[in-house]
Order: sequence, then structure tokens, then C-alpha cells
Amino acid sequence: MIIGQDQIEKYKKRYTELEQQLSNASLDPQTRQPLQKEYSYISNLINKIDQIQNLEKEIIKAQDQKSKEKDPELLMLYDQEINSLNSLKTQSEKELEDFLFPADPLDNRSVFLEIRAGTGGQEAALFAGDLARMYTNYALKKNWKAAVVTSSTTDLGGFREIILHIEGKGVFGHLKHESGVHRVQRVPRTETAGRIHTSTATVAVLPEAEEVELSVNPADLRIDVYRSGGAGGQHVNTTDSAVRITHIPTGVVVTCQDERSQHKNKAKALKVLQSRLLQSQKEKSEAEMSQKRKELVGTGERAEKVRTYNFPQNRITDHQVEMTLNKLDHVIEGDLDDIIDALIQKEKQERKQHGKFK
Repeated sequence: MIIGQDQIEKYKKRYTELEQQLSNASLDPQTRQPLQKEYSYISNLINKIDQIQNLEKEIIKAQDQKSKEKDPELLMLYDQEINSLNSLKTQSEKELEDFLFPADPLDNRSVFLEIRAGTGGQEAALFAGDLARMYTNYALKKNWKAAVVTSSTTDLGGFREIILHIEGKGVFGHLKHESGVHRVQRVPRTETAGRIHTSTATVAVLPEAEEVELSVNPADLRIDVYRSGGAGGQHVNTTDSAVRITHIPTGVVVTCQDERSQHKNKAKALKVLQSRLLQSQKEKSEAEMSQKRKELVGTGERAEKVRTYNFPQNRITDHQVEMTLNKLDHVIEGDLDDIIDALIQKEKQERKQHGKFK
């Protein structure tokens, strides 16, 4: 088992202490709530440990009975029973591992995915468009919803900036490792001599904030409305439907002009603002944790290149897991499973290495 007997005894002792504390009827709600949460966690943990220990006893019992048996048919039945018990034990140990080294509580959130052209001018903007299409296709394959919140296009059809809202279960858990600098190597459309250029785009993945966890004081906001620019038709260009919201304490600015309705643009912009502020809080908390263990987890230092897209050789390399695949043509169309699964597995290993029992 991945947990020692000494640690199990500590959990059982704490469980008894919590049971006694919670039996006190005079306990005020503010004190009771965190104790109840801890009690529930330890109760589930102990149940899972008991389940594993019972399975281990059943396996030993079945192996002992098998050793005394000579009938071939019964031996085969014992083998099937032992294999079944071992499968249940493996699954239970995985669930116990998730209890001991819990995943990021934000993993199930929807996200705002922001892509911005980096170095490389028009080519960087075109690459930003390729990334937007890649993530949109990946979202569709996962049965998530993907919609453009706001965008700023270039003459050649690329994006200086585009923000996607990707909605579904587990979106942040799958896409959070995409944050950082993405580098592309290819011959740009604007290159006449056929030379390969290197350009970049940055990706930021923000978990969608819930209103109950992050309230924004209206007095801290400056809201400006203005006439939308760019494509969208006569109505969009001749009414003050675009919205710009500035969060005065932090200086964070969000704009939205994709909807014809000013109210819809304002609602979208407020959601993006909340998510950026939530991400800022998350990064601050992670930075404090990383100071203690001298390792950054998902903060600014991830802005070094996370992935390289080499079109001439049809090669894609993820530098976070040192994985290279020779199928860039498939990946750029949304076939990201191999890379994202490897990133998720790496995070699980890091949780085990750096995590502590609750």
C-alpha cells in the first residue's frame, strides 16, 4: 500500500478527535464547517484504506485455498477470482492515491483561452490563428463548447489576439499546461525566397471564475463603451456596442466587441475579467508555495517555450515532457491527446513527489 501503518493510525486518531469535536452541539457554524470538511475527507480515506486491506485479505485467502487444490477446473476458478480481486485492489489504490495527492480543485472548470501573436509580425498572427483552430477542434472532439469572446485580426487573416471560451467538464485540467510560449518554424506566406522563419505566439489558460468565490466591487471598475471596429456588418460598426472594462486596483483591462448587444459584451467582458483576477490570485498563491519548495508550479517561468511546431519536418516537440511526434499535420488539426495525456501523467507524478498527505 502507498501509505504506511503509522500514517493510517494517525488518520484514525484524528478521525476520533473530529468525531468528538463535532458531537459538541454548541460548536458555532464557522468553526464546524472546516472540521466537517476534514471529517468527511478522513472518513472517505479510511473507508478506502479498509477496502484495500479487506481485498488484500481476500487475495491471501484465495491464494491459500488455491495452494491446497488439485482439481484443474477449480484451480482455473481460483485464478479468475484472484485476478478479479487484484484488479479491484489496483483500482482502489488509484482512488486512494487521488485522495492522498488531490488534483487541482480548479481542474473541472471551463476556461478562457487567450492567444496572442508574439515575435514574427504577420506570421506570428497567422500562427495564432492556427493555434485557435487547433484548440477549437480539440474542444469539439472532447464534446466541449468553444466560442470566440473577442478577437483582433490582421490584414492577412491572422490574429493579434483572440480569446476563446471553452466550456465543459475537466477543460482546465486538460488545457492548463498549454500556457506559455509556442514556437513555430516554417516558411511564411510573405517569404519570397523560401527561407524558414521562427515566430512565436503566447497562450494563457484561465479557469473560469465562479461569482460566489470572486466578487468584484463595481466601484473598482471603469466601464467605457465605444463603436466596434473591423468586420461585423453595418450595425456593429455604427453603434456603441463595444465594451472596455478596467479593474482600477490592478490595472487589468478587458475588451469585448463580438456581440451586437452592449449588455452581452459587458457580461462576457466581466467573465473574462473575473477569470484573469482569479488566475492572478492562483499564481500568487502558487508562487508563495514554490518559494518554500524552491520550484515554480505553473507560474511565470513557464513562459519559456513550451512547444515547438516544425512544419518542414512535420515535427512537434513538447518541451515540458520532452515528447517529439512526427505528426504535426494531425496535431495542428486538434489531435492533441498524446501530448495532453503525457502532461497530465507528468503532473500526477509531480503531485506524488512534491505533495504531502493532507
